[in-house]
Amino acid sequence: MKTPRVAVALAVLGAGLVPAVGAAAKDELPSAFQQILPRGQIASVDSPRFVSAEKARLPPEAWVLGVFIEGQARAYSLNLLNHHEIVNDRIGDKAFAAVW
Repeated sequence: MKTPRVAVALAVLGAGLVPAVGAAAKDELPSAFQQILPRGQIASVDSPRFVSAEKARLPPEAWVLGVFIEGQARAYSLNLLNHHEIVNDRIGDKAFAAVW
């Protein structure tokens, strides 16, 4: 069985919230830029549920974003993150956002 490739990224946030970025006015966007969704319209995953690797049903070549905090490992499917981009999660008293 192949081992999945793992990309690791982590943003530890004290308050557990992702800071908002100010939206540019529509006339400030580059002329070649086409905004399909208004900012903030891609729903984050705020209460992730986890299953064991055996139950995840991911193919061996699937990519995941991995996080390791306080001795606990988490893996977030990049297929899921392609649709949601942000998972707000918590391990112990550490709140963080896994961002793709």
